[in-house]
Amino acid sequence: MPEKILQIQGLCKSFGGLTATDNVNLDVFENEVNAIIGPNGAGKTTLVAQLSGSLDPDAGQVLFAGQDITRLPAHTRSHLGIARSYQITSIFLDLTILENAALAVQAHDGHSFQFFKPAAEDRRLIDPAMELLERVGLADRAHLPARVVSHGEHRQLEIAMALASKPRLLLLDEPMAGMGPEESQRMTDFLQSIKGTVTILLIEHDMDAVFALADRISVLVYGRVIAVGAPEEIRANLDVREAYLGEGEASDAGS
Repeated sequence: MPEKILQIQGLCKSFGGLTATDNVNLDVFENEVNAIIGPNGAGKTTLVAQLSGSLDPDAGQVLFAGQDITRLPAHTRSHLGIARSYQITSIFLDLTILENAALAVQAHDGHSFQFFKPAAEDRRLIDPAMELLERVGLADRAHLPARVVSHGEHRQLEIAMALASKPRLLLLDEPMAGMGPEESQRMTDFLQSIKGTVTILLIEHDMDAVFALADRISVLVYGRVIAVGAPEEIRANLDVREAYLGEGEASDAGS
């Protein structure tokens, strides 16, 4: 049995009278893909924000590799091995694909940012950056400005930058957001290629991608986990079908 890399215990977060996460309990096992699904307003992005350290919970505990990280800031969690991508890409559009990746390597290695002593001239940054781009299928786009490539390639680049920190846990918040069918399939293929090399907690509204990638699926409704199981168990769960998967609602899921 794989080890539990992430343990979420009684996690709660409210905004005024709105309860975003309501006593969430969830275990994530090393090197699995655990997909979190749920309808709009289910609390998925709020949950990931608490796991990444960008939002403090009101109550509960988060353990990562056995360590209590509940109150640790995001940068400390990053050094421990947690990386996050966002619903909206956060890359430098005026830099090349390679320069973006090299800056991510530079940031992880603790070097100061020297934009005009270009990161893309330093072999200590270039070589690992190119390895990352090869890993995500962008090596042939390395010298193009980020602004001229497709939205899907922006998402691939963002994940490459997240992988620069060599994380043990990758938090992906809707990596297929805004993609067409072909780009979504390419992203699914890429995530399939890294499956088993890093633990992935995946928030995604594309149910085809979820069922293709997930080892286990956790269903969040009104801030509560109502089911956790293998994809075939979730498909067959009547409560889940009623709350989320039935009547075509799966295509409308958000955060």
